[in-house]
Amino acid sequence: MTTMTADEAVRTAILRVAPEAVFTELDPAESLREALDLDSLDFLAVLENVALLTGVSVPESAYATVDSLGGLAGYIVEHAR
Repeated sequence: MTTMTADEAVRTAILRVAPEAVFTELDPAESLREALDLDSLDFLAVLENVALLTGVSVPESAYATVDSLGGLAGYIVEHAR
């Protein structure tokens, strides 16, 4: 999976949970939870949508790594089959 494809999947997953998200205002390294005011259930919903869209599941041990656009897209590229 390419970085561009992973980024598109991440954005789609986020919009399914937080349709008001404005990506032009979001730094790729910024915490998604803080920037989009996602609670833990919303964050889990984003990760579930990512798994549905990409086939990549994120274990709890990687949550700190994937709490940004860049981190989540990078994780997907690294772990995609």
